[in-house]
Amino acid sequence: MSDDQTAVCRRLVGRTAVITGAGSGIGLATARRLASEGANVVCADIDETAGKKAAEEVGGLFVKVDVTDSDEVEALYKAAFDTYGSVDIAFNNAGISPPDDDSILTTGLDAWKRVQEVNLTSVYLCCKHALPYMQRQGRGSIINTASFVAVMGAATSQISYTASKGGVLSMSRELGVQFAREGIRVNALCPGPVNTPLLKELFAKDPERAARRLVHVPVGRFAEPEEIASAVAFLASDDSSFVNAAEFLVDGGIAGAYVTPL
Repeated sequence: MSDDQTAVCRRLVGRTAVITGAGSGIGLATARRLASEGANVVCADIDETAGKKAAEEVGGLFVKVDVTDSDEVEALYKAAFDTYGSVDIAFNNAGISPPDDDSILTTGLDAWKRVQEVNLTSVYLCCKHALPYMQRQGRGSIINTASFVAVMGAATSQISYTASKGGVLSMSRELGVQFAREGIRVNALCPGPVNTPLLKELFAKDPERAARRLVHVPVGRFAEPEEIASAVAFLASDDSSFVNAAEFLVDGGIAGAYVTPL
């Protein structure tokens, strides 16, 4: 979508969006997109330099937060509410994919636990602390970053990452059902491989793994962060008012593919 097209989309004027992992990748692209649609954006990140830069760029608020710490997450949503007067959108996006998370045969318990904490427990905490604000308002949209690996298996395993994203998907579905009649929607965003610093780092270390992944993408390329941000903007807006408890795949057709084009 061009800048001109984005400028005419103003679906989120006056709404407050809290984005975790806002300093880079999908989070940064989404901060830009939601701000362009009129939202007040709260950029949350553990990286103070990147998070502050993102917030300055979009005219939003930066909050440094360790998403695995319940008190810090609670303070994040309080800061959003105290600054802007509402919590309308929670994009729970922070996550890690470290190199020591690999095959189940080689991944240690410490690596397993760390990925679960950052990728799954953080989403639990963010939902737990965002929901009371949305309940009082009688409205809200929560978008949790899962992954296409939550619905597919891969022989190039990252076992804890995959398990954590499956957990995010199941939790999002349950919350969407539980809070639907309070005007709150909860959806799991399931991106395919995205051209982010996280992916680039992984593939720079293992070009063969990159090639093995790319062949399975029907469109023949990885997603750009802005393409995922467009999906978040849709799920955050009233255009998706009947989309709830969904696994929202944005994967270039991977989950629908058996044999891909040459």
